[in-house]
Parts: sequence; structure tokens; C-alpha cells
Amino acid sequence: MSNVTALTGFILGGFSDVQEIQTLCGVLFLVMYLATLMGNLIIITLITLDLQLQTPMYFFLKNLFLLDVFFVSVPIPNFIVNSLTHNSSISILGCALQILLMTSFSAGDVFVLTSMSYDRYVAICCPLHYEAIMSDGACVLMVGFSWATGIFFGAIYTAGTFSITFCGSNVIPQFFCDIPSLLSISCSGTLVVIYISFGIAICLGMSCFICVVISYFYIFSTVLKIPTTKGQSKALATCLPHLIVFTLFLATACFVYLKPSSNSPTITDRLFAVIYSVLPPALNPVIYSLRNADVKWAWKRLLHNICSRFSLHVTL
Repeated sequence: MSNVTALTGFILGGFSDVQEIQTLCGVLFLVMYLATLMGNLIIITLITLDLQLQTPMYFFLKNLFLLDVFFVSVPIPNFIVNSLTHNSSISILGCALQILLMTSFSAGDVFVLTSMSYDRYVAICCPLHYEAIMSDGACVLMVGFSWATGIFFGAIYTAGTFSITFCGSNVIPQFFCDIPSLLSISCSGTLVVIYISFGIAICLGMSCFICVVISYFYIFSTVLKIPTTKGQSKALATCLPHLIVFTLFLATACFVYLKPSSNSPTITDRLFAVIYSVLPPALNPVIYSLRNADVKWAWKRLLHNICSRFSLHVTL
């Protein structure tokens, strides 16, 4: 038995030992990563530049997309480099940094999504007091709390994970460092710190889930009282993307972290990890763009301004 400090690093598991398949996986992940990055950054830029999108809802949305960009940028670029260079080693510091950042950004996602549900509750159930309740200061405070709490959880989880001992194989059965994979190669007899951290996370996660459920209970109750179908559709249109994004994030996280652990992970386990780390950040911009009239009009205004400036430049 050896302590983690005696190790020189870990070996990350890939999708195949064949170099040609590793290269193909690296290229496919590079395309997915660039598409995800572009989609999120375009929406972030759009929200930042368009004055009509300077509302609390889009302020939370911009922070959600920023968290998604940071989250997907932790495991995927490293996996791309490993696949293309056929070198799957990762240092202890690199592994700890992956866990710290991924846990921090995913926790931040949960709190921002919870804040967005409260924003939708105030907008629909208390429209006359919306500007007073969702002031700039309140929004900044809620987002600041989300980021700070996420970093706090990331630090707790990282410290707890690397307080345990590892022995035997140093091969992590996943393409990035995560807590379930590290626990599967641990030989530590006591995991008190991990259990405490996990318990705190479950309590806060359930609290956020209950807050979202309660918010939508009052939202749907209020919407059903709207006399016209058009009014109901308009109110629900602002809530549906958030509800889809929250459900998608929760479902993919449960697939990865609540499934029974296995000492011999299958390709399905790694595919679930891909879905968790790539799918929500990739789909969030699409979900918020397809059925959102404000975003569509912002697109049109941005393209019109670009075309106008280009025409003016050509004329001059």
C-alpha cells in the first residue's frame, strides 16, 4: 500500500488501445469541442452586446454559458491531446486540478440554474415587483454566491479525494479524473471525508431541486390562471428552455454519479461520461436559441449592424 504522494501520476483510460481509433476519437472530440465552444461564446457575445438583452434572465444565462465553457474546457482538450499524442498519463497535480475545476463549475451550474428558476418565478408570479426584487445588486449577489459556493465544494471534494490512499494499479478507468473512478482504485479503509462531502452535496443538491420544483409549482399555477391561451404560451415560452436545460443537466449527472460503481467499466460507462461532460454545454445554446424570440431578434439586429457597417466600409 502506498500513499498518493508516492505516486508519480495516473494513466487515464481511453476508448481504445488502437492508435488509429485513438486518433479518430481525438479528431471527433476536437470537432465537438470547437462546436460547443463556438455556440456558447456566440450567445455570450450576443447577450453582452445587445442592449435589449440586458435583463436578469440573460445575465444568469450568460453566467451559465460561461460556466459551461469552463466546464467542457477542463476534460476535453486534455483528452484530445492525449488521443492525438497517444499518451494518456496525467500528473497528480493535473488530476487534482481536473477534479477541483469540474466539481466547481458543475456545482456553480446547479446554483445558477436554481437562481434562474427563482427569476422566472418572480417574473411570472410577482411581475409588478420584478424590478425591485431582481435588482442589479441582487442578481450579482446570487451569481457571486453560485460561483463562490461552487469553488468551495470543489475544494472540499478535491481535498477529501486526495486524503485517501491508493495502491495497486494507477490506471483511472475513465478518460478524465473524477471521484468515482479514483475511489475504484483506492485501498483506503476509511472514506469519512468523502462521505461527509458527498452528504453535504446531496443535501444542497436536493435543496436546489426542491427550490426549482416549488418555483415551477407556483409558476404553473399562475400560468393556468391566465385567461388567454396566447398569454399562457408566452409565459411558458420563457420557462421551457430553462426547464429542459435543468432536466438535461440533472439526468446526465445522475447517470454518471449515481450508477453502481464497477471495477471494470464498459464502453457504456465512458459514453455516459461523454454525455455528461459534452452534451449539456453543447445543447444549451441550441435550446435557448430555437424557441427564444428575443435571441432571434438579437441575431437579426447583430447581422443587420454587421452588414450595414460592411456596406458603409465598401462604399467609403
